[in-house]
Amino acid sequence: KKISGDLQGGIDDYTKAIYINPKRGGTFLFRGIAKSDIGDLQGAIEDYTKAIEIDPQDALAYYNRGNAKSDIGDLQGALEDYTKAIEINPKYLPAFGQRGNAKNISKDYQGAIADYTKVIESIPQSESAYYNRGGAKYLLKDYQGAIADYTKTLEINPQNSNAYKNRGGAKYLLKDYQGAIAD
Repeated sequence: KKISGDLQGGIDDYTKAIYINPKRGGTFLFRGIAKSDIGDLQGAIEDYTKAIEIDPQDALAYYNRGNAKSDIGDLQGALEDYTKAIEINPKYLPAFGQRGNAKNISKDYQGAIADYTKVIESIPQSESAYYNRGGAKYLLKDYQGAIADYTKTLEINPQNSNAYKNRGGAKYLLKDYQGAIAD
């Protein structure tokens, strides 16, 4: 039902499955995802936590709980969950990207850059990783580094208007007024 768009029906079905077999962490995980999709973030966090209690090695449960915690403003909790997901599965790149975002919001720009770089090393065409890393560099006043990352973003996606705007802002701060105007 969840796949067809009936999220509440999907939640009801997951609830029935949990009643029948409460020891399957994956069912809690998927019910949590459905709850998150309807905006019940606290309910989603509870389900992800239950999935983790059943299977403490479920990187996806930590990742999704981190997303829900981030959405309710619990950045420290989100950072802890993304870090745990990465400890369990060091190749789980979405957790690096999301942890980078949480670090960026927390003003840990160097940490954010390291996480975005990890994504770029594995996915050299990651538009969002270059764009977000450019933003962290910009906030560190590394305007040349920001320009390089925004330029790479635009090589990947020439339609990214925010990359033009931000690259233009970095060029302006470096007194490259013609370059800023061009962007």
